[in-house]
Amino acid sequence: MHRLFAMFVVLALSAGLLHADEKPARKKAAGTKPAKAARREVKGKIDPVGKPYVYKTIGDRELKLYVVEPTTRGEGLRPAAVFFHGGGWVGGGPRQFNNLCEHLAGRGMVAVQVEYRLLDGKTNDPPTKCVNDAKSAMRWVRAHAEELRIEPQRIAAGGGSAGGHLAAFVGMVDGHDDPQDDLKISAKANALLLFNPVYDNGPDQGWGTARVGKRYQEFSPAHNITSDDPPAIVFLGTKDNLIPVAVAERFQKKMQDAGLRSELKLFEGEGHGFFNDEPFRGRTIAASDEFLTSLGWLKAKPE
Repeated sequence: MHRLFAMFVVLALSAGLLHADEKPARKKAAGTKPAKAARREVKGKIDPVGKPYVYKTIGDRELKLYVVEPTTRGEGLRPAAVFFHGGGWVGGGPRQFNNLCEHLAGRGMVAVQVEYRLLDGKTNDPPTKCVNDAKSAMRWVRAHAEELRIEPQRIAAGGGSAGGHLAAFVGMVDGHDDPQDDLKISAKANALLLFNPVYDNGPDQGWGTARVGKRYQEFSPAHNITSDDPPAIVFLGTKDNLIPVAVAERFQKKMQDAGLRSELKLFEGEGHGFFNDEPFRGRTIAASDEFLTSLGWLKAKPE
C-alpha cells in the first residue's frame, strides 16, 4: 500500500509540473544539419530556436541540443548559457526558453536548449538518465567551445522546475556521469539561472523524494552545497504549491554560509511556472540579464 501511494503521489505531482511548465510535445524526427534560429509554429507546436546538433547517441536514439549564436559575430570568445526544460522529468521539450535564448543571443551570448531522456511517469525511477544527459550536454558544449567561440569558464546552466534541478545538478553535484562521456572535460556550470527549481529533493519539504527516496543526497543540489559552487539566481512565486518559500530561503542561506553568491527573487502571489507568461517572462529575462551583467559576462546597457 505504501508503494502504491508513493507512485500515486509521483504521478499527481508530475501532472502538476507538466501543467505548470509545459505539456509534452509529440515526437518529431529532426536532422542534425543546422537550421535557422527562428521560431516556427507547426500545428500548434513551437519548435526550439537554434541550430540542432546531436550531442549524444543512446542505442538508435539521437539526443539533440539547439544552439543560438549571437546575431553579430564580434571579436573574441563569448559566454554561453545552457537551458533545461521543465516537466517533472517526465515531459516537456527544449523550447521553454526560446525567448530568453533569443534575448541572450542579442546581448552577445551563445544560448543552448537541451533535449534529454524523460522518465516513465508510470514508474518510480530516480532521474538518473536525466542527470546523465544534462552532464553530457554540458560536456558537449565545453568540448565545442573553440568551434562555437565560447569562453569555457563562462558557461552557465539554467532551467525551470525539473530543468532547474538539472541545471543546479550540473553546477553543484558530483557523480552520475554517463560512462561514455569524456570525464576529462568538466560538466560543471559556472553560473546558475534557476526558475522555480526543484533543487531540494530531501524529506524536509523537498520535491521528488518519492523518486529518490533515501538516495536524496545523491541527487539533491541543496544537500551538496560546497564552497566551489557557482553563483546562482533563483526565481520563485510565493504561492508555488511545490516549492515553499522556506525551502528557497534555506537554500540561499546555506549557499551564503558557504561564502557563495545566491540571489532569491520572489514574486508575490505567483504559482509554479509563472515565468512562462508575461509580464513575468519579461521581468525574469531582465533580472537574468542584470545578474549576468553583474558577473561581467554581459556589457552594461547604456542608461
